[in-house]
Amino acid sequence: MMVWLLIAIPLAGAAFLLLAGKAADSWGHLLGTAMPIASFVLGLAIFAQLLGMPGEERAIDVTVYEWISTGSWSIGFGLLADQLSILFVLLVTGVGSLIHIYSIGYMAHDERRRRFFAYLNLFVAAMLTLVLANNYLVLFLGWEGVGLASFLLIGFWAHKPSAAAAGNKAFIVNRVGDLGLSMAIFTMLAMFGSVNFADVNAGAEGLSPAWATLIGFFLLLGACGKSAQVPLQSWLLDAMEGPTPVSALIHAATMVTAGVYLVVRSNVIYEQTEIATTAVAIVGTVTLLAGAWIGSSKDDIKKVLAGSTMSQIGYMMLAAGLGPAGASFAIFHLLTHGFFKANMFLGAGSVMHGMNDDVDMRHYGALAKSMRITFLTFGMGYLAIIGFPFTSGFYSKDHIIEAAFHENTLIGVLAIIGAGITAYYMTRLMMMTFFGEKRWEKDVHPHESPAVMTVPLIVLAVLSVFAGMFMNGWIQGWLEPVTGQEAHETGILNFTPIGFLTLGVVALGVLVGWWLHRGDIPFDQPSTGNVLLLAGRNDLYGDAVNDYAVVRPAKGIASGLTWFDRSAVDGVVMGSATMAGGLGAWLRRGQNGYVRSYGLILGVGVIVLALVVILGQLG
Repeated sequence: MMVWLLIAIPLAGAAFLLLAGKAADSWGHLLGTAMPIASFVLGLAIFAQLLGMPGEERAIDVTVYEWISTGSWSIGFGLLADQLSILFVLLVTGVGSLIHIYSIGYMAHDERRRRFFAYLNLFVAAMLTLVLANNYLVLFLGWEGVGLASFLLIGFWAHKPSAAAAGNKAFIVNRVGDLGLSMAIFTMLAMFGSVNFADVNAGAEGLSPAWATLIGFFLLLGACGKSAQVPLQSWLLDAMEGPTPVSALIHAATMVTAGVYLVVRSNVIYEQTEIATTAVAIVGTVTLLAGAWIGSSKDDIKKVLAGSTMSQIGYMMLAAGLGPAGASFAIFHLLTHGFFKANMFLGAGSVMHGMNDDVDMRHYGALAKSMRITFLTFGMGYLAIIGFPFTSGFYSKDHIIEAAFHENTLIGVLAIIGAGITAYYMTRLMMMTFFGEKRWEKDVHPHESPAVMTVPLIVLAVLSVFAGMFMNGWIQGWLEPVTGQEAHETGILNFTPIGFLTLGVVALGVLVGWWLHRGDIPFDQPSTGNVLLLAGRNDLYGDAVNDYAVVRPAKGIASGLTWFDRSAVDGVVMGSATMAGGLGAWLRRGQNGYVRSYGLILGVGVIVLALVVILGQLG
């Protein structure tokens, strides 16, 4: 099976578009769009093949070539298409293809459009490498490729200082997480002599709790960096400086889902350590509330959605931290979130397209009449993310909340509170953007986007509503060999007391959002003394915390080392050099070229030597 072609196709597209030069400017975007579509078709074929296999044999493990062989270590460049990875393949290539199609219209007037599509192809290829790897080292290769592609795309408009800074910030913050994954890989090599998933899973049961916990925390650090979980979330809001299709790709199908994939793929390790598993659940719970808090405070439509992504990924991490009881629900919500979040980010881009790239919701209002397709499709995503009955989010997120309640009542309560806040800030977004009185400037003329942008919105809107219904129940059985979670009945009408409670809290959040934003919205953001609102507007002071906790201490250490190097190290080196130079200068005085001087020195030497001999004889 040509699993490697899934990666090779978009990678070849990226290489060609980068090397082709300006000759491909007029059609490069079409080639770039064809690449993920081809991988999606191939992914469907592999998915169909896996469906035809017995449940316990649904895995295609291919070693492309031997990568590293030294001593007792032998690491191949191997790929694994199994129940978990193939779902990611379909998400990355399917949603990625729609984002490529949308980008044809969105980036139509950008002079560097060919390069943009090359970077998009690179992003898809890197993410496919990450999810198709059969060992942690190949996964790390894709992990770093995703980091590189995000740096290139977030900072694509590098002529804007804010975009260049955002790209650097994402790259640097993620290096902290990468250190955690690197340490996990080193530890695996030391403990198991291998980084293959099969070997690690087989050896994990023999790990002591201390070693399992250490590896679990290393993996969690890596996951926090890529998935923008507390405390490594500060890069995600700034990443909105990139073109909107980039935001959609990062938030829906690639980068931020990588951390969830890593934790679920490593579920056998986490089964050996309750401490690390609990830490995953706590990080997810804290992040889902932090993201909702930020989303409630922003007026930038893209940053509201970015805070929402933090929150929804938090739900996934919470589920992954519940062990086998929640692992498949984490992936279920990851897939449905990919549909409705891509839908809403691209919808936000459509709004910006019709509003002269203005991102401030206070300058919108009444756009439902001017942009009907964008409004209707965005509205379907809105219903899905708040968990309206029978939409995708209703099934996937409610499963997580119920599983959380069964494992820990406090976490379950916090998850429901997060659902209520989500309903509030998403209703706020809808009210400020699509309803009320128009607030735009006189020179702005809202209009619907072209078909190349609205057709992907329609497809994603349909998936946002119906995909969860079709996957509900099935996905647990499909992932059981990987997650160990036994499938159980979760019918379409499977309402429970916790489900009714969740719906009640969501309805309350919608009501509050409507009530507070049903009237006039000021054109400019009003000043406020509300401490909670100010904290949300400032991203919970994440940058300030990082500055005082990391940046300033690091600068202090660097300054101290610089002083030590200049004063002590350079002092010793320069002092010895000065001493040698002085000694040389003193000795050089005797080499003056005068015969009388040499004769005098020779005479004095003979006298001294004679005295030494005479004194020796007398003694």
